[in-house]
Amino acid sequence: MTFGLREHGVQVVLLDIEGTTTPIAFVYDVLFPYARARLNAYLRAHLGEDELRDVVATLRVEWQEDAAAKHQPPPWALADIPAAARYLEWLMDRDRKSPGLKRIQGHIWERGFKSGELRAELFPDVAPAFSRWKGAGIDIGIYSSGSVLAQKLIFSELLSHISGFFDTSVGAKRSVDSYRRIAGEFRRQPQQILFVSDVPEELNAARDAGFQVLLAVRPGNRAIEGPVSIDAITSFDAIT
Repeated sequence: MTFGLREHGVQVVLLDIEGTTTPIAFVYDVLFPYARARLNAYLRAHLGEDELRDVVATLRVEWQEDAAAKHQPPPWALADIPAAARYLEWLMDRDRKSPGLKRIQGHIWERGFKSGELRAELFPDVAPAFSRWKGAGIDIGIYSSGSVLAQKLIFSELLSHISGFFDTSVGAKRSVDSYRRIAGEFRRQPQQILFVSDVPEELNAARDAGFQVLLAVRPGNRAIEGPVSIDAITSFDAIT
C-alpha cells in the first residue's frame, strides 16, 4: 500500500525508533550490551556528579517500589555501586522503560558514539524519506522510550530534518494522554499527525488520541500475535 501525506492531511510524521527506523538487532545486540558492560565503570567514574546522583536517587525510589510490590529486585544497600549496577541490569533484563536507566544508557552511548566505537544503524529508506518529507513541508518527530540524548545520537546525521524529540518524560508510549501532549507540542490537531511504530498497542493509543497510524513491518521485528486492524508498511518509500 501507499500512504499519501497530503492526501490524508498529515502535517507531522511521528516515528518510533526500534523496529521502525532502526533494526531491533542494533538495539538489543549492540547498544544494550555496550551499556551493560560499562555500567559499573560509569557509575564509579561519575557518581560524584550532581546529575548522576539525582538519577541514582530516582532509581533507588524505583527499586523501593519494586521491592514493595514483591518483584524481587536484587538487594541494594545505600551507597552500594555494584548493587545499583545489578538493579540496572535487572531492569534491562526485563526491558523496563525506566527513565533513570534510559538516561544512564544515553550517557554511556554518547561516549561510544564520540569515540567511534558505536555507529548508528538506520534502515536504508530512512534518510531519503526524511529528505522527501522535509522538502514537502512535513515536520518529523521522534518518540521513543530511549532518552532524548540517545535519540539524537542515533539520528546525529539527520538532526536538521527533525523538529521534535520525545521520550517517556511526555508519558508512556501506550498512554493516550502522551499523544495528546505531543500534538500540543507540535501545535497540531491530532488527526494531522501520522504515527508509525512496530507495536500495535502504541498505535492503538495514538489512534485513540486521534492520530493517524501505520504499522511498521521490518526485517527482524517480532511476530505480531492476533489480528491487527491497522494498515502496514514495509518501507518508508510507501509514505509519499
